[in-house]
Amino acid sequence: EAAGIPEPVSVDGIQQDPIEGVSMLYSFNDAKAADRHETQYFEMFGNRGIYHKGWTAVTKHRTPWAALDKKSPAFDDDVWELYDTTKDWSQSKDLSKEMPEKLHELQRLWLIEATRYKVLPLDDRIMEKINPDTAGRPILVKGKTQLLYGGMGRLSENCVLNLKNKSHSVAAIIVVPKEGAEGVIISQGANIGGWSLYAKDGKLKYCYNWGGFKHFIVDGGTIPVGEHQVRMEFAYAGGGLGKGGKVTLYTDGKKTGEGQVDATLAMIFSADDGCDVGEDSGAPVSPDYGPKGNAFNGTIKGLQLAIADAAENSEHLVKPEDALRIAFARQ
Repeated sequence: EAAGIPEPVSVDGIQQDPIEGVSMLYSFNDAKAADRHETQYFEMFGNRGIYHKGWTAVTKHRTPWAALDKKSPAFDDDVWELYDTTKDWSQSKDLSKEMPEKLHELQRLWLIEATRYKVLPLDDRIMEKINPDTAGRPILVKGKTQLLYGGMGRLSENCVLNLKNKSHSVAAIIVVPKEGAEGVIISQGANIGGWSLYAKDGKLKYCYNWGGFKHFIVDGGTIPVGEHQVRMEFAYAGGGLGKGGKVTLYTDGKKTGEGQVDATLAMIFSADDGCDVGEDSGAPVSPDYGPKGNAFNGTIKGLQLAIADAAENSEHLVKPEDALRIAFARQ
């Protein structure tokens, strides 16, 4: 608005929601202008509140970080409080019992605002909402495979194929220099949880970091000099969330190592460390390398993540023409 740029109605053929909120442009040239932002709703983890012309009505549904294993109370059982912030800015005197009609007025206003801004229906799940599979929401990545390339990094978990609680595979075409392979091929997560496929002292290795408490490391043997396809297959044990599985490593379709991961992280690896191809740019997933100087010393031509039946391959190889076919099918 200040730059005189019109609000987009459609982007790439997709209709856009209007920009919400109250513009502050009116205050730029008049510091004493009356406040036009008179109403503001709030909702997080079922905790709700509404501000309107100096009055606030709030209710605490639950403490987000406490008692995750306990059943949430019913929303109808939540107790609302009422405050007049024009006289009681610290909200020390609850007026809900003295002014029930005013409280009901603000509760109705909260419902109106919540409906307008798509807050309803209320969902007070905590851990389940982190993982798109358990939350029941769509993800950015379509299908059962995803192609990544060297240099891609800091990809948030919502931008990467969800590998949690299911069988999956990671396959990469790499070029190993004459001095031997060293460094991270791909990593996701951080020192508090995640996984990494990398080379150490010329050998292919896989590490699953279970919440920073335990590291399951599988050795895949020496990777020869030159161009090769390395692959990790994770056979999920099933039987619920956060279970373990069997890891098998391959080079050019030949098995070079296997090991067991006793447990996995069911919901999230890290809130801020993402997925990197060719390095581990955050807090290191594996104790085999540090936070700096862990970049792969060769070339990564391409990498494929796959889940479910797309991860199954009797030859334990991803043919280049198959990868291209999948990529072109999504254009």
